[in-house]
Amino acid sequence: MNYKFYQNRECEYFPCHDIDEDEMNCLFCYCPLYALKDKCGGNPIFLENGIKSCEKCTAPHRGEKGWDFVNSKIKEIMELGKKS
Repeated sequence: MNYKFYQNRECEYFPCHDIDEDEMNCLFCYCPLYALKDKCGGNPIFLENGIKSCEKCTAPHRGEKGWDFVNSKIKEIMELGKKS
């Protein structure tokens, strides 16, 4: 198995985020970049109640590119952890 790509075709939501089934990367089902709010690099929508919606974001789910995208932001996540 490739460490940059994983699919769960058994998931009731597969494929999600309007991505072709063969490209859908489920590795980051729950995005580790959520805490970066509007600095995550994706295209989140903020609902009226302030909740961040990632429904339209495909950045972490695009094949192996998803791994590379998330990995490029890990330092920012680590910095958030230092501030807590």
